Amino acid sequence: MAKQASLMFYYVFTIFIITTSVLCGASTEEKKVHIVYMGSLPKGQYSPLSRHRSMLRQTVQLDSSVETSYIRSYTRSFNGFVAKLTDSEKQRLSNMEGVISIFPRKTLQLQTTRSWDFIGLQESATRNAQAESDIIIGVLDTGIWPELESFNDKGFGPPPSKWKGVCEGGLNFTCNNKIIGARYYGGSRPNSTQSARDGDDGHGSHTASIAAGNRVNNVSFFGLAQGTARGGVPSARIATYRICQPDGCPNEDILAAFDDAIADGVDIISISVGGVEATDFFEDTIAIGAFHAMQKGIVTSHSAGNHGPSYGSTVSVAPWLISVAASHTDRLFIDKVVLGDGRTLVGKSINSFASPATRFPLLHGKEVSSQCSENNSMYCNKGCLDKKLVKGKYVLCKSNSGDFEAFAAGAVGAIVRNEPYMDYSDVVALPAVLLSAKEHDLVLSYVNSTKNPQASILKSETIKDAEAPTIASFSSRGPNFVTPDIIKPDLSAPGVEILAAYSPLDTISFTFDDPRRVHYTLLSGTSMACPHVSAAAAYVKTFHPDWSPSAIKSALMTTALPMSDAKSLGGEFAYGSGQINPVAAVRPGLVYEALKEDYIIMLCNIGYDAKKLQALSGDTNTTCPKLPVTASPKDLNYPSMAAEVFPAKPFNVTFHRTVTNVGLATSSYKAKIVTNSKVNIKVEPEVLTFKSLNEKKSFVVSVSGSGLPVKSRLSASLVWSDGTYSVRSPIVLHT
Repeated sequence: MAKQASLMFYYVFTIFIITTSVLCGASTEEKKVHIVYMGSLPKGQYSPLSRHRSMLRQTVQLDSSVETSYIRSYTRSFNGFVAKLTDSEKQRLSNMEGVISIFPRKTLQLQTTRSWDFIGLQESATRNAQAESDIIIGVLDTGIWPELESFNDKGFGPPPSKWKGVCEGGLNFTCNNKIIGARYYGGSRPNSTQSARDGDDGHGSHTASIAAGNRVNNVSFFGLAQGTARGGVPSARIATYRICQPDGCPNEDILAAFDDAIADGVDIISISVGGVEATDFFEDTIAIGAFHAMQKGIVTSHSAGNHGPSYGSTVSVAPWLISVAASHTDRLFIDKVVLGDGRTLVGKSINSFASPATRFPLLHGKEVSSQCSENNSMYCNKGCLDKKLVKGKYVLCKSNSGDFEAFAAGAVGAIVRNEPYMDYSDVVALPAVLLSAKEHDLVLSYVNSTKNPQASILKSETIKDAEAPTIASFSSRGPNFVTPDIIKPDLSAPGVEILAAYSPLDTISFTFDDPRRVHYTLLSGTSMACPHVSAAAAYVKTFHPDWSPSAIKSALMTTALPMSDAKSLGGEFAYGSGQINPVAAVRPGLVYEALKEDYIIMLCNIGYDAKKLQALSGDTNTTCPKLPVTASPKDLNYPSMAAEVFPAKPFNVTFHRTVTNVGLATSSYKAKIVTNSKVNIKVEPEVLTFKSLNEKKSFVVSVSGSGLPVKSRLSASLVWSDGTYSVRSPIVLHT
């Protein structure tokens, strides 16, 4: 009997434990923040908030509540929400009706007195001033410093009537008739700034002023690059959306900003942030936001990334946005060092410090170190330089970051080795110059062979770069690993050593110990290139307000200035269709147009099912048409043409395209193929004859050859010309 009672207690206790575990949700699964993307907002009676909470009630473990899991919803421009989910909850939720994708929170990172003149959009260029004043550029970035002269509203009337946004800039932030809207995100998270003010970075003020900053005379960086700073469309309005905090730019905040910007009524979205690798379109918040922007007629311009020159490093790959590479202008910053023996060597840096009247002693890093190995000392590694020994001296370092340590130790200046090689200059916190490996070795030889080596580091100067435009080494390259049949990036624009507005609270170099603060500074990155294209798109839109985003994009791509494969590693995978030419883009002659339905078909081609595409489009009638076996993204009506082929095998590829006449009503265009490759390219028909504006004509391009080596690229271009307009499309086959 005692044994039976004992067994009964065991079973009851075990059942109690199991039941308690179930009821209390004893799962040890960790909850992580995820974004649940559900496409377009359904038409008719639909409450997104109710639906999102209902889905969570059906999903979360019993120890959780909707309130502890739910974070926010996207309800203005598209459908989705953010919640804390375990892996099993994520799995259950992903099987629910209407869910397109669920993906984790990620933190993305931030990726002009001369540049606009260099690309031909001079102050004297023809402008439609009233139309420009009606353009609203939404800048998704680190915020903005509204008191800068680039953003005052002198001469501006009230915001355009289409504007539906607000000024919710937070603490000490006031909008005006130039900055007509402001929002910030992530304010509830620890250490987040509850303001749209660009106080501790400067990046957002810089990008906003490149796109739409006012004309400001006599701007320079301590006397360097003096001239007039202005945006590409200085009469346009700005709406700022602060998506980035000091620790980065969370993807759920990026999506929230897109949700707001689209509903607020912006015309252009400019976003200069990105991750470290390309992802599926519908796990990429920028691709998602840009798709819904495209549906509403909004152009999205996005930086390609700063991970170049690595093969396939671009993070901006969606075909419905413009992906922008960074190029050099013809203004090159250099610096010089004069050795004690009279030799002058030329290197790189933006050194604003006055040239010294005397020379300073020059010592190798290993001579001014008291606590590191010889190897660490010669590189001037962290903590190696002795503050007493470097006082009043220049330090020669083998590392290209040696100037950081020289500044921290209190040296007068630094000569560092530019290796790995950088083809651009950064602002330095002390007199410093980056020399090539060869010239650095010359300095080392001089130091080793001279009893009292000395040098003078001069103030930087600018010279003309006859090789420009070329793509910056840091600019991310293709191919596009998500859809290899779409060339990315699309275009290049100035992104190296760009002078533009800046937060007066932020450091201008690599350390907050640098006491200098300015209103305008020089920065490099695809972040700087992106707003050039944003402004160029806005400029085109002032002349063609009814054009679709793809028509504007086509105009920019087909009128772009060709660039040299020999000068930019990666060719079209570095610069896309070439360098933007905004003035020519106003009159492109022909445009390649792709609308929502075309992108849906492309998504069908790469395997998305009809139910998800119905949710994406917001149309229950959306279906995937019966497609030929050979259908692929290369069939999208894109302004460039690309196809991935098998290595070392004969290929025969066809591209189907349709162009719309936006040039002369009556015109005849002839096809011309430009190529240096041993490949057969045919265009049928070879002549397109138009009898009216907006008339459409289709053609087929066939490319055949004997095979390509592994990881190789074959380039050509198709040019349609009627004697007035030239419409150029790159053609790329790659393995």
